[in-house]
Amino acid sequence: MILFRNMIVLRNMILSERKNNTEQNLRIRSRNEPYLIINIFFAGVILLIFAYSGFFSPDKDNYPLACIHENLTGQPCVSCGLSHSFSLIIRGRVEAAYQWNRYGMRIFLFFAAQLVLRVAFSIFYLRYPDTRKQLIIVDCIGSGVIFLVAFWPFITSIISGVLFRV
Repeated sequence: MILFRNMIVLRNMILSERKNNTEQNLRIRSRNEPYLIINIFFAGVILLIFAYSGFFSPDKDNYPLACIHENLTGQPCVSCGLSHSFSLIIRGRVEAAYQWNRYGMRIFLFFAAQLVLRVAFSIFYLRYPDTRKQLIIVDCIGSGVIFLVAFWPFITSIISGVLFRV
């Protein structure tokens, strides 16, 4: 009976040691992985954007950054009102958000999707090391497509401004 109990204790110690070594190796490996560093950075930036939108109130109009284009030209640009729009979306006032910027929701959804994707892809990257190359390719292509869909009005505005400026 004592021998059986000692074997169980020994087995648990070995399993615990393996788990600790695995976790330690995972932490060491993940520190040196550029893909994970980039994902953490982008997730942090997105969280800061959402925090900015939640902190500054559209009712108080206390945003510290003004539209540079509008200040220089006196004309609103395609991104004018985006901060107000994000703040209103975070507060659940979607109709008012559309009044401030009609593209606000699609940009907000882009950032929300990217936040989820950064977390999900990082987890897959760590759990399935054999598929890392394919994962990065899918991430780049998928994120690029989502970016183009979300920011297409801004891209066309910039291109038409450059082409027709002459």
